[in-house]
Amino acid sequence: MNDHDPVLAAAEATGHPYEVVPCDPALADTAAFCEHYDYSLDQSANAIVVAGKSTPRVYVVCLVLATMRLDVNKTVKRRLGVKSSFASADETKETTGMSIGGVTPYGLPADLPIWIDAHVMEVDDIIVGGGGRDRKLLVPPESLAALPGAIVVEDLAKPPPNASS
Repeated sequence: MNDHDPVLAAAEATGHPYEVVPCDPALADTAAFCEHYDYSLDQSANAIVVAGKSTPRVYVVCLVLATMRLDVNKTVKRRLGVKSSFASADETKETTGMSIGGVTPYGLPADLPIWIDAHVMEVDDIIVGGGGRDRKLLVPPESLAALPGAIVVEDLAKPPPNASS
């Protein structure tokens, strides 16, 4: 067990296999990573921290395919019960302990909910952040759903407006 690494410990605790994929930190952003390391965007998911505009602020981590857009104005707002917006880079770091480009659903604080778009569950194996900009994790989607606080949400994300159907 990787007790010294909370991200890998959380991945192991799901009971599902995972693979650590090293990456150049300069290529950690999803599009650059996929292009350089030959992964498709529809096999990659982004963990996005969303802040509910309440006092105190509430946060949720949303996991969506890189080919989709998080529906922050409708689905997220409805589920949180307040207006919401993407968390800033500073809020993301403060909330998760991770920098944008490395945010992963693994190893998050126990009180931080994880919402997984249902489309993520349709992929055989998916690339997600690895907790830092120097690595990603390749996991089966069932591993994500097995995380504490994780729920699968229908219509959490939708195709971008310019996507062909």
